[in-house]
Amino acid sequence: MQNTILNTEPAEFTAGDTVQWIKTLSDYPADDGWVLNYVFINAANKYTVSSTADGQSHKVNITATTSSGYAAGAYSTQSFVTKGDERYTIANGSIKINTNLAGQAAGFDTRSSAKKCLDQLNEAFANYGKKAYLQQYSIAGRTMSFNSPGDFLAFRSKVQQEVNREISAERTKNGMSARNKSMIGF
Repeated sequence: MQNTILNTEPAEFTAGDTVQWIKTLSDYPADDGWVLNYVFINAANKYTVSSTADGQSHKVNITATTSSGYAAGAYSTQSFVTKGDERYTIANGSIKINTNLAGQAAGFDTRSSAKKCLDQLNEAFANYGKKAYLQQYSIAGRTMSFNSPGDFLAFRSKVQQEVNREISAERTKNGMSARNKSMIGF
């Protein structure tokens, strides 16, 4: 399969992959000395990327070696051009960096936070039945208690809806029907 260079920034990529795109900015042509730069930032990490000239366009190339050092997560992005002591912001946005599963040890948990929470709630329900609401739980660093079976089941339903949204989004991304129905029995 031949590598395709994108004509815009990707919405997401996997750490450890080569990522390339070309951006044409008619007001800031690369052959006039403008350099396009990107910053990816979240609460824990910050990465910067600079383009190289490809005629009038800006070519961005993140090598596999470089991206292998990127931590998975959601990042805010900002792109800007520079030339000498001039700097102009082009856009603000977001990007998702996916985990490189090849770099993980066996037993790596790929479930989302919502799925982990739902699994814990289902386990509590299976173990304690309708008395689960009497229990106090620590889920993802939060301690929770429920005053009634209805509170417990309403929270579980809310988490199930979030998991269903994640499944639908993943299916849609992969060209499949969203299939918004989930059948779970106790």
